[in-house]
Amino acid sequence: MTNPKEPSEHNSDLKPLLIEGELPLKAVGIENLKEANPKHMPPHRYLHPWFARRPTSASRLAILGSILPSEVESDDLLRWMQIGPNSKIDQSIAEYVEQKKARESERDGSLGEHYGYPRPFTQSPTETERNEIHRLLRSHWGDELPTVLDPTAGGGVIPFESLRYGLPTKANELNPVPSMILKVLLEFAPEVGSIREEADIYGKKIRERAKSKLEPYYPSTQNGEKIDSYVATYSVDCPTCGCDIPLVPKWWIRNPKSGNGVVAKPSVQNGNVSFECLIEPSSEDLEDFDPSEGTVSRGGDAQCIDCGVVYESDDIQEEFRNGNFEHLIYCVKYRKPSGGSGYRAPCEEDQVAMEKAEERISNDYRLSSLLNTEVPDGQETARTKRHGIDQWRDMFSPRQLVSHIEYLRAVEYYKDELYEWCEEYKVEALLTLFTLTASKMVEYNSRLASWHMGKGYPDHIFKRNDFAFQRVYVDNNMSVGSMGHESHFDKIVDSYEEIIQLLPENTPKGEVTNRDAADLDLADESVQAVVVDPPYYSSIMYAELSDVFYVWMREYLSDTFPEFFQGKLTDKQNEAVANPGRFSEIAGNGTSKKGLANEYYESKMSDIFSELYRVLEPGGVMTVMFTHKETDAWDTLTMSLINSGFTITSTHPITSEMPQRAGMRNSASADSTLLLTGRKPITERDEQNTLATLWSDVESDTRSAAKSAARDLIDSGLSLTKTDVIISAFGPTLRVFADAYPVVDDEDKEVKPRRALEQAREAVTQVLVEEYLDVEGIEDLDDVSEWYILSWLVHEAETFSYDEGHQLGLGIGVDIDEIKRSTKTWRKSGEDMSLRSHSGRVQSIEKKPENRSSHTPVNPDSLSFGLALDKIHAAMHVYDVQGESACCDWLRERNFDSDSTFKATLKALLQVLPHDHEDWVLARDIAVGRTRDVLNLEFSPNVFAEDNERTQQTGFDDY
Repeated sequence: MTNPKEPSEHNSDLKPLLIEGELPLKAVGIENLKEANPKHMPPHRYLHPWFARRPTSASRLAILGSILPSEVESDDLLRWMQIGPNSKIDQSIAEYVEQKKARESERDGSLGEHYGYPRPFTQSPTETERNEIHRLLRSHWGDELPTVLDPTAGGGVIPFESLRYGLPTKANELNPVPSMILKVLLEFAPEVGSIREEADIYGKKIRERAKSKLEPYYPSTQNGEKIDSYVATYSVDCPTCGCDIPLVPKWWIRNPKSGNGVVAKPSVQNGNVSFECLIEPSSEDLEDFDPSEGTVSRGGDAQCIDCGVVYESDDIQEEFRNGNFEHLIYCVKYRKPSGGSGYRAPCEEDQVAMEKAEERISNDYRLSSLLNTEVPDGQETARTKRHGIDQWRDMFSPRQLVSHIEYLRAVEYYKDELYEWCEEYKVEALLTLFTLTASKMVEYNSRLASWHMGKGYPDHIFKRNDFAFQRVYVDNNMSVGSMGHESHFDKIVDSYEEIIQLLPENTPKGEVTNRDAADLDLADESVQAVVVDPPYYSSIMYAELSDVFYVWMREYLSDTFPEFFQGKLTDKQNEAVANPGRFSEIAGNGTSKKGLANEYYESKMSDIFSELYRVLEPGGVMTVMFTHKETDAWDTLTMSLINSGFTITSTHPITSEMPQRAGMRNSASADSTLLLTGRKPITERDEQNTLATLWSDVESDTRSAAKSAARDLIDSGLSLTKTDVIISAFGPTLRVFADAYPVVDDEDKEVKPRRALEQAREAVTQVLVEEYLDVEGIEDLDDVSEWYILSWLVHEAETFSYDEGHQLGLGIGVDIDEIKRSTKTWRKSGEDMSLRSHSGRVQSIEKKPENRSSHTPVNPDSLSFGLALDKIHAAMHVYDVQGESACCDWLRERNFDSDSTFKATLKALLQVLPHDHEDWVLARDIAVGRTRDVLNLEFSPNVFAEDNERTQQTGFDDY
């Protein structure tokens, strides 16, 4: 599905590009999903963790589509993208790929064998293919290959793919952490080439030197067992009896689902806690002990295992801030001399070794001052600062700090020797790989790295892209452990060598700069194409999170690359994110932190797009890859593009992420990416002669564009969720709005893109209702019940973005904030909202009225109800608590057999609720059996179709 734009006075002389016409979106989306397999990822992903990398195929489509002429055939494009079999086929490549996808579950062999070609990221274009592409590009762009720029390059997918096609490539990044990834991908790989021999020699030397220094801190047992890792927690003193309280949510070390359960069982003697390690314990071994019941509740309160008093979470946090806690080992994982691993309880030697590390911190000057930079206040750092982590050194236990500095010192020890043995550019590449290894070790060896009970090794810090404080962490022996230096270093070197193999022979290196994208060191009109995956509004606080890596990288590389590591921390002042944490001190007097953050983001993105407009030649192209659900983000993006002077010429939705299952769709990031393309006009727009358009004249056009886009998307067969259908329809809507800009209302006040997006959301929701909700009379329901049903229909989950729920409500005349308290249909959950089920809304019919909770608004004894949803939820409660017979009598008393709104709501909920939801099960039970007869129901069996797929094979009598 695409939206080619008709020429206007500002772009009529532009040479049309491939991205402004038809694209094989479904075939490319299929490849994106194939790449989402975490076991088979592109090699650059293993170099170092970074956030929000786009798939290879989506990036290739954005790059090639933005520079190739419009007459290129779909088969040629896919072939150049390495999609499709080498053998002859009697259909288009797109049709072939789609058919293979349809039969994917029936395959016997690997995905490569089934599709008849390997994953595209493993294949680079051949020399013949590059020559074909280059001939077309030179013809289109005036005898020169177009330069491709990514101004916010992040993990480097876009510029690396540009380099693989032999294109002049420039990459810029504000943050030094991904900048080092970019140097490896775009400079070292093509210029330095293989360094495996040197890496193997010095990697081993560094490891052996650090290992010898660390042996006293990880003592071996008499049996020759080597410490792999310590499972650690914290203890605070009980305020009542003085006993140690370990802050452990569960006592499982390996849960039973992993196949070999391991439990750390605590006991108390004279106020001191000790532990017993139980391997695959029987019920007799456990007696009355429940390993799933630790000392800490979900709210953070802790119960003393001696006297039973509860120590409240706020008071525990205060103890942390005052330093009144101890690091406590409660289980040890070790390596056997014969191979394999085991678990045991901590012994006296382990305690002594931990105390040695604490003494070392006090007596070693460099260690005592290492990483003493203050952790700045921010949205994410607030989580850890509540627990007394005020300096970056506090992110590590004493032994972790000692471990990391010994690897740093080992690299420093061999640095001069490296310069004597190797050329300077090789040494820089080697030092960078050593640094990436150290940074990866930080990811698995800090107080924020939790213990993975299922896999039996450290988990990485950023499971959720935040700084979540961990009550259980891993003190990892990086010289021996499964997530230590050797495993990380080998993987990084292997990835680097694979990256070299992916680049064509004699590939010229790319250009990497580290600066503000709003102030590029590029000449005017020197770039032909910009392909950018910009920072996503408020989704990820990149600079805040990456500081945990930066502080260590700076220790390793500040002498080698001083231009990258001038600041003590990453640049947050110029970062293009909407970070409310930055505005805590100046918010107030009518301005909120979020409002100020939004204003900053819009201003920053406008500055960046204006800078890109400057460096683009007239007729140049910019394709923005945007993956976000919130209307605010799209409103900001559009205003930034318009303010910068770009003309929006096309939009394309493409599946880019593995669709998330219901119950897990809480992220602001969508499952699909929208490619939004703008051109720099050859003839500049005369702003003084631009007349404003009345909103009343453009309103119907925005709705029509959104509806048309939604129907095309539904018919296209693209793998899009209903939410993504709405988001994908934003593109065509915004094009209509941008063409009419500036837009004013009847009072001559400026209309922002948000108004058009609200219309688009409402229009597309109507299309979704018509397409997926087979219910007569849905329009006759009260607004609240309709909003509740539509929320389930659109989001397919009980938890979703508050902004989305609010916008959906506005579309049908419901202010969800006004109904929150009175109807209890939803509750706030951070930046999200969650829909309530019947159990959270209906008073208990088994209790006397005077004993019922006043917080639940629905009285099941009522004979009439204000909302259709109240009727259904009350019926569910009666059926659930009192059974079918009582529910039949209850329904008769209220004459629900003739109530069309009751039946419409019941039928709608059967179609929109997930089948594993308690309310769907009760709705189904009411729709069958004796209650069905009482209600005189005549529902189609479609309402029972799995996952809302309509079928005629299941009927009521099957239940």
